[in-house]
Amino acid sequence: MEVIASMLFMPKNKNHIHPLRHQWKLLASLLFFLAITGHSSSQNTTIDSLNKLIKRYSTSNSLQEKDSVYVDALLSLGSAYRFKNQDSLRQLSEKSLQLSTQINYTAGRIKALNLLGGHSSDDGNSTTAISFFKQALKLAEKHDKSKIQVSILNNLGSEYSYQGNYARALERFLKAIDLAKLHNDQKMLSILNENIGNMYASQREYEQALEFYDIVKKINQSLNNEIFTAETLSNIASIYADMGDFDLAMFSINSSISVFEKREIYDWLAFAYSVKGEIYLKQKKYNWAIYWYEQCEILHKDLDDERATIDLNNGLAKAFLGIGEDEKARNYAYKGLESSKKINDLQGQRDCEETLYQVYKNGADYQQALTFHENYQKLHDSLSRNENQRSLNLLKTKFQYDQQKKALIADNDKALAKQRYIIFVTLAILLILLATSIPLYLNHKKQKQLNKELNLKTENLRDREAQLHEINNTKDKLFSIIGHDLRGPIGALQGILRLNASGDLPDKDFLNFVPKLKADVDHILFTLNNLLSWGYAQMNGTSTKPKVTCLNKVVAQNLKLLSEVANKKQIKILNQLPDNPLGYVDENHFDIIVRNLVSNAIKFTEENGLVSIECEEQHKFWQIIVRDTGIGMDESTQQKIFETQSTFTTYGTNNEKGTGLGLSLCKEMVEKNNGEIWVESVPKKGSTFNFTIPKVEKKYKKAG
Repeated sequence: MEVIASMLFMPKNKNHIHPLRHQWKLLASLLFFLAITGHSSSQNTTIDSLNKLIKRYSTSNSLQEKDSVYVDALLSLGSAYRFKNQDSLRQLSEKSLQLSTQINYTAGRIKALNLLGGHSSDDGNSTTAISFFKQALKLAEKHDKSKIQVSILNNLGSEYSYQGNYARALERFLKAIDLAKLHNDQKMLSILNENIGNMYASQREYEQALEFYDIVKKINQSLNNEIFTAETLSNIASIYADMGDFDLAMFSINSSISVFEKREIYDWLAFAYSVKGEIYLKQKKYNWAIYWYEQCEILHKDLDDERATIDLNNGLAKAFLGIGEDEKARNYAYKGLESSKKINDLQGQRDCEETLYQVYKNGADYQQALTFHENYQKLHDSLSRNENQRSLNLLKTKFQYDQQKKALIADNDKALAKQRYIIFVTLAILLILLATSIPLYLNHKKQKQLNKELNLKTENLRDREAQLHEINNTKDKLFSIIGHDLRGPIGALQGILRLNASGDLPDKDFLNFVPKLKADVDHILFTLNNLLSWGYAQMNGTSTKPKVTCLNKVVAQNLKLLSEVANKKQIKILNQLPDNPLGYVDENHFDIIVRNLVSNAIKFTEENGLVSIECEEQHKFWQIIVRDTGIGMDESTQQKIFETQSTFTTYGTNNEKGTGLGLSLCKEMVEKNNGEIWVESVPKKGSTFNFTIPKVEKKYKKAG
């Protein structure tokens, strides 16, 4: 097993430096590594598990027992500490290099040198980083480790781009692309093309940058990896912001943020928050910019990423300057300047110097303003000269790229011309055949076709009439629910807020309404969820996507969600499902069914009552049972509650209002999943709701 210990870097556009996909294969390797060594595979326990494993190996005094598996564990732990603890990363990399040399483990030496290069890069020691990368590359070339060379060449190219030497960077990227194609390494091809695109973006050649991003998007589509796609969208968002296309920028960054938040990828989430702050800053929406920059700042408290804090602090400085808080602007600008000097980031220094010039000029401290303006101008002139040279180098590369693209287009045109000729000849033959056969066919089928069309139109009219009738019923029910169950609580909420805003309801008295307001909002949210699910099912048809589902997990999540409501009524909820029952059901549908049935049980159970959820195994089904000690219902009520078109609803023991949607929605979703639902109830003694879902058959278990 090979543990990927390399780290992948990429300059963010406009010479911003941001690490890209340093975990693109690391997590999968770590989880596999822990699995074969008998450790937990949870993401949250990866570092702890590796530490325990390393500690166990460390107790051995025998060098032979500290083999390549131990070295790979050290390298994996070092990679996991990236942006969390740079000192630990360095110590583990140095220890890995030492042990790899002692046991003659070549792959370990290469990976350790690559990690040390990444650590030096993060510290701003560009010369040292390049030295480590070159040592790793030389060793990989000597031992024919061409797959590892791709990662090293990418890191080396990225480091040259940090220095502004785009010609050398591009040379390394192109060589890495050739090797990646040789191994069909689509992930690295995506990364490398994105790196090249960002170099063009840093020179404001946005059209050329977007051409490379088109290549990246096609590769990401084939990979079907939402994290890769989200990372690409983060960088594209910044490019669109620089181009002034704020709508596309905001759409792209919001799409990426949702993925990073769901997957808890905090270094990329911090970057995405920073880009969103930048988008608002460019639109002069300073308060929103501050909000998103501060969200980024919160995440950076647990990250160890000096480069990323430069743009963060300078962005906050500009935003606070925009709303007239000069003191905060000055403090943040100085923080950014300190970080940029620490890692020798000239562009970061220039940007922070410019911000400080604006701050002191705004405060009429012209002596300080002049000092920072002179510093800014020197850096700006120096960087402008370098950027002109970089642009010339990129133009040469662009010309070569365009020539290659034209050659490919010419080849494609020839191939298309040949294909068109074949298609033309084929069509001509078909037309001749059709010309001789169509008249006979039409005469024979004409009358039959007319009759068929007439019958079809009649059936369509009937179907449309039925659909129109159903749509009208759906519309009437939607308006009824919105009018009676949503408008009332929202109106009450609006009235209280209006009284508070006008001063008629003091803050002290307003606080007494907070529990009531929270209950109303919870009711509105629950009603809206059911309303949207039901409305979508009625208008568009419920899309059922069954899969292997752990029933206990879904039930536990819902009981946790509803525990607060139950606690208010001092109702005890029992989860009596067996360990790990697996059903073949649409997980979202099962979630809605359980949530509605348990919520109803709580609603109609008196204080100090009991609600339990059980599971019984049948021949091909699981029977899920939700019992309560509530008020129960008579036979007439039992017959009405599952009717789809009914608006029948009742009040709970604490006057909790329902919509009449929940149970009819449950019935529809149970039946869509090939199950049945029924109720058994006795007034004043409680109710028992039963429904069935298919069990996982043996053919589904073979996937593991």
